[in-house]
Amino acid sequence: MRTVLQRVTSASVQVEGEVVGSIDRGALLLVGVEVGDTVADAEATARKVAALRFFPGRTPMDLTLAEVGGSCLVVSQFTLLASLRKGNRPGFDRAEAPEPAARLVDVVVSALRSAGLTVATGRFGADMQVALVNDGPVTFVLEVHGGRVTSLTGPSAPDVATET
Repeated sequence: MRTVLQRVTSASVQVEGEVVGSIDRGALLLVGVEVGDTVADAEATARKVAALRFFPGRTPMDLTLAEVGGSCLVVSQFTLLASLRKGNRPGFDRAEAPEPAARLVDVVVSALRSAGLTVATGRFGADMQVALVNDGPVTFVLEVHGGRVTSLTGPSAPDVATET
């Protein structure tokens, strides 16, 4: 599972001109579900997001979403799994089929809510327009496989445990 996490002062998503989800201060999560991802991956993603200290406090990266009263806007984005290696047209062989992907995005949302966070969502499978004000800018790429965080911010980053 690959998630792009952006710290935002506000974010919203529209479908056919209607706002279907919006937040003020918090995190926009663009979630891509890969073939083979599991409930454990979705839960580990939510745990890491809920525990991640990426808001300023005593230091620039000191406080969690809950500590700043932040919310999450979760938007599914299969294009995060695109392969750009061959030709000029993206390939999506690594992206999970819509039905199982939607279930796993729902697990991420439920787990974030269970962690006490307010969560808004996009609409799975819809043509969405996402607007955001990136705060910082602060943007991370979170990779989770086998129920474990395998990378935070990119493939060269060291393994990061899911506990804080």
